[in-house]
Amino acid sequence: MDRVRVQRQARCDACESSSSEVAGRIGVCKSCLVADFEKHRDRIEKAQASGRLPYGLPAHVPQGGTKTCRLCGNLCSPKEGETGYCGLREVRGGKLKSRGGTGREGILDWYHDLLPTNCCADFICPEGTRSSRGRRKHAYAQGPEYGYRNLAVFYRSCSMGCLYCQNWHYRMDRSTGGLSPSRLAQAVDDRTACICFFGGDPSTQAVHAIRTSEISLERNPDRILRICFETNGRWDPRLLARAARLSLRSGGCIKFDLKAWTPEVYRALTGFGPELTRENFERLMPSYRARPDPPFLIACTLLVPGYVDEQEVGSIARWLASLDASIPYNLLVFHPQFRMEDLPVTSRNQTTACLEAAKDAGLERVHVGNLHLLRE
Repeated sequence: MDRVRVQRQARCDACESSSSEVAGRIGVCKSCLVADFEKHRDRIEKAQASGRLPYGLPAHVPQGGTKTCRLCGNLCSPKEGETGYCGLREVRGGKLKSRGGTGREGILDWYHDLLPTNCCADFICPEGTRSSRGRRKHAYAQGPEYGYRNLAVFYRSCSMGCLYCQNWHYRMDRSTGGLSPSRLAQAVDDRTACICFFGGDPSTQAVHAIRTSEISLERNPDRILRICFETNGRWDPRLLARAARLSLRSGGCIKFDLKAWTPEVYRALTGFGPELTRENFERLMPSYRARPDPPFLIACTLLVPGYVDEQEVGSIARWLASLDASIPYNLLVFHPQFRMEDLPVTSRNQTTACLEAAKDAGLERVHVGNLHLLRE
């Protein structure tokens, strides 16, 4: 029998208002968080640490060392004996070394996922059921790609520390094993229509993902094989440009998870500000315009009750529309997880308000995912 979630009322420590949409770890409502973030910084940092220290991950991006890791956008500079934010690299004997595998191997899980699959781009992707865009060149069928599958590559590392992480279990197993790009590429068979790198986040193992993609495309030159990335956007810009070229020419896409708009909310939820993610999204706009069909770039936002509301979504949508009103935007219903498991599932009212806000901002292609989770 499914466990019944007991609805609880939490109190904002600042204004003392009661609501089921105040996360206990954060301790304050969105309004108070934004009004005086510095007053609540210590509590936010403790919440972030609670999702990292128990798993051997540093609470903050390490700085002060003599070596800088440039494999993602965090630019960690750990001191001797310290690990980087992702937990995969550490300084030993004055050198930055991998903690798992040889340094060229990916710390990951992979599996084949039958198409059409539950992808946040399914409403516009060639593999799905809702669009016929780009089918002649980038898909095996005019309708759903039944009989084909996706090679799903889940990296066990991340460049952010989301308190509501939907795949938080990767923290429990990061440094054992390892798989080379060449061996992973062997998993591409004649029924594989696409490869999707996600996690965790592919930004922390971008070199491995890029090399796997290159080998896979080299071994399969005369067939459809889309290369896709699902990411929080904290990439090294040079590596992101390489990944983008692979997705662009293969018919794949890059899906950016835009967590929030307000910097204080973004930082409370993830441990980081939104600036690098937005900069990287904008860097990819020339590629989006170069291949609008099927869409190369997709935005997603998880509708976190009490924190990511119609104001947040409306601001994100207005920014997206200012770049190009045709950018696909997927709003995802939230399910309580990890350090924010005390929040409720997104309500139908919140979902409707966010959907209307995104459309009112001028976006032409807005979609709601995870509808099966909706509550009243």
